[in-house]
Amino acid sequence: MARVWILGGGLIGCGWAAAFAGAGHIVTVVDPDAAAGGRLDATWEVAKPVMARLGTLADDVVPPRLCGRVEDCGPAPELVQEALPERLDLKRAALAALEPHLDPGTLIASSSSGLSPDAMQAGLAHPGRLFIAHPCNPPYLMPVVELCGGAATAEAVLARADAFYAAMGKTVLRMTRPVPGHLVNRLQAALWREAVHLAGEGVASLADIERAVTLGLAPRWCIVGPSTVFHLAGAEGGMARFLEALGPEFERWWASLGTPALDEKMRRALVDGMNEADPRPVGAIAAVRDARLPELLAFLAQAGAPARERDISGGHEQ
Repeated sequence: MARVWILGGGLIGCGWAAAFAGAGHIVTVVDPDAAAGGRLDATWEVAKPVMARLGTLADDVVPPRLCGRVEDCGPAPELVQEALPERLDLKRAALAALEPHLDPGTLIASSSSGLSPDAMQAGLAHPGRLFIAHPCNPPYLMPVVELCGGAATAEAVLARADAFYAAMGKTVLRMTRPVPGHLVNRLQAALWREAVHLAGEGVASLADIERAVTLGLAPRWCIVGPSTVFHLAGAEGGMARFLEALGPEFERWWASLGTPALDEKMRRALVDGMNEADPRPVGAIAAVRDARLPELLAFLAQAGAPARERDISGGHEQ
């Protein structure tokens, strides 16, 4: 059990708070906005049954609490998880103000989805303890955490962080250097760019583009990654045979991929297309996601999906 402070009580901050509290840690969300308390309580109530189905809910958990001022949060934590809006100036100022209240060994993790850890380390008295630990949303449900340090980050810090998240049941993806968007969001952005292009060009409805992913791509991607799909397509010759047979054709497809702009016309097309594809309220869609994804993740773990096998062999058994 460790003390964890979450900096920011928005969507990701409350999701992280539920994940850490569910793992048995003592969690304080630092946010001066009183409305964050309602968000935190609501997220905790939604997250508890999800984590119970996943098997990541510890015994005798303590609900996360809200604290308006860092001066009132009590003893320094072992880990700070920054989850503020994606503004570099805001993150820098908040971390600099927080640092005097921390112990020298406190780890500082940023949930930033695209900012550089090097940029956030500027101005800190101890920059070597700051790193990126980016979750997939919601953190209490999705298993992946992307871990990346900056130039000043000590390797021992990353090793401690890796062990901390792995002990929560997370699959830690270690990056050797920072890039905007990290791994998951960059891959997601590449696919979505083409989805937006196809929708904007009227090639297919947004509903059918969604189904192309959920029914055409996602089932295989749950078991094997995008490169392994083509390795299998090469039959006994594997990737080498696939590249020989279809490499030039894929290069032709790459050359035809779109580069859409999210201008007003495109935004309206996406909003209208989404409302037509799935008119349910966002909360209803999220509730179905939270109900069904634990079943899928449990099946993948039972089936011995490659990502889990690698975690076990690397010492991160979950």
